[in-house]
Amino acid sequence: MEKKLGYYSVVASIATSIVIVLLFYLLAIGKMETKPEMYKLVDVYAGMLYVFVLSMIVSASIWPGIIEKKLKG
Repeated sequence: MEKKLGYYSVVASIATSIVIVLLFYLLAIGKMETKPEMYKLVDVYAGMLYVFVLSMIVSASIWPGIIEKKLKG
């Protein structure tokens, strides 16, 4: 069960982070269209990387507990 917990946690963390990064991208592109002189595309890409790393840290600490409860229950 320990191997499955680790595998499921990594997959869930990556999936959650990708969804959050895509949401960030859509919102950032929308903001770029309203104020094109304020942000460049490289700012959006750097922000996506930053959001991905932060969301991986947070989701990697949350998902193992949730998955362990689901596997036991």
